[in-house]
Amino acid sequence: MEIEDKIRKACEESIKVKEQFFNENISLIKEVAELIAKVLNEGGKILLFGNGGSATDASHIAAEFVNRFKRERPGLPAISLNTDMAVITAIANDYDYSEVFAKQIKALGQKGDLVIGISTSGSSRNVLKAVEVAKKRGLKTIAFTSKKGEKLISRVDYAFAVSSEETPRIQETHITLGHILCELVEDILFEIPATKRKTK
Repeated sequence: MEIEDKIRKACEESIKVKEQFFNENISLIKEVAELIAKVLNEGGKILLFGNGGSATDASHIAAEFVNRFKRERPGLPAISLNTDMAVITAIANDYDYSEVFAKQIKALGQKGDLVIGISTSGSSRNVLKAVEVAKKRGLKTIAFTSKKGEKLISRVDYAFAVSSEETPRIQETHITLGHILCELVEDILFEIPATKRKTK
């Protein structure tokens, strides 16, 4: 296959997977965007985590909330739990890598917060443990995963599952979903009259 054909094929596959996912999940995206906005407006925060490319997605999405996405507005509290190497390596060294997110949720998570666990396979032990801890502590739980991620899907309040076997296509859909949620949350929160808004 020629290079140009490979490029076209990759783009076509990515577009096809995204179109199917967003057509299937429009109502859920709206519901989750409203939930995130409610959590933030009531003084809660977002905790995000994942491994590998999903770790980068977690950091990317957290940055969009803390800084800004499209609107000029105050920062919103979001923490990516895969960014502090001292914390991660201490937990992995003293306990087990499967605990690196769960122990941070125990330390940082409070009732009223929300977690977003990202795993293309839906079987990452550290992500599964983290959402279980979050649920026990009364946090709302959201997963970005794929259709094969039944273990993760069954453990969360809201699951976004991409219909693809290809990790790149799944991750491309996840970051697009993250961007759309950021935009919707900004629109919801910053069209609220200032007298009713609790975020600072």
